[in-house]
Amino acid sequence: MKINHSHGISPFHAWVLAIRLRTLPAAVAPVLVGTALAIADGQFAVWPAIAAINVSLLLQVSVNLANDYFDFHSGIDTEDRRGPLRVSQSGLIAPARVKKGFSVTLGAAAAVGLYLVSVGGWPVLVIGLLSILATLAYSGGPYPMASHGLGELLVFLFFGLAAVCGTYYVQALNLTSRVIWMAVPVGLLITAILVVNNLRDIPTDRRAGKNTLAVILKARATRIVYVSLLASAYAIPVFLCLSSLNSGWIMLPLISIPMAMPIIRVIYMSEGPALNRALAKTANLSLVYSLLLSMGLILQPCAP
Repeated sequence: MKINHSHGISPFHAWVLAIRLRTLPAAVAPVLVGTALAIADGQFAVWPAIAAINVSLLLQVSVNLANDYFDFHSGIDTEDRRGPLRVSQSGLIAPARVKKGFSVTLGAAAAVGLYLVSVGGWPVLVIGLLSILATLAYSGGPYPMASHGLGELLVFLFFGLAAVCGTYYVQALNLTSRVIWMAVPVGLLITAILVVNNLRDIPTDRRAGKNTLAVILKARATRIVYVSLLASAYAIPVFLCLSSLNSGWIMLPLISIPMAMPIIRVIYMSEGPALNRALAKTANLSLVYSLLLSMGLILQPCAP
């Protein structure tokens, strides 16, 4: 595999590329919602909340670096990839250093996680160990989940349900049905980020033998999946309000619908590198949605 050293990018900028800053809103969004739920229920705890957001960010960076490293070694990332530059494949950072990078960030997440284990006990330990395993299994190991159509499921479970519920649990030390309900739309929107990524990469992933869900479903069905994820995320607050499980404040996220519509147009009218803009905008949408949802929960909390 040919390595290109001529990009003229500084080492610092190379690491910024490797970290993939545009994906970090996906790490912040679930912690905001989990913390807002804790505030609404009078269970807010500042240090567990701070620790939770640090763990979430470190795990996101870890999975990004691990993906960069493992996709290079498996031959998935090649010179014709359609997404942003990958540091291992391009030669900007030696693969061994990328591997060390995700080992360090994963270790840091585990170290902060030990504090959360001391607060929340064995349930937090189980979630933490499974999260670390999922980080590595996403694109590495003998059965890379992302290469077998299971990446979206993994993202929904760990960056949606586990992140929101875990953030709430380390503050309240219990879990309610309302917390689980609130975790679902957050997870759907974060999953939509990956759907865009895999839609963009269908041709190169297919050639590399990476059978993502998008490769399996093909472009048309993948676009339908994307719209379905967004539509479901917006339908849930309406359902919860109409079913009297929450007040009207829970529908605040609907204010972000005007952000979503242009992204859907890009999804249907673009392909290849043009979808990079839709990916970044979907990540931003997940954050804005989560901020609005958090505001709604805090402004008028209700009993589970």
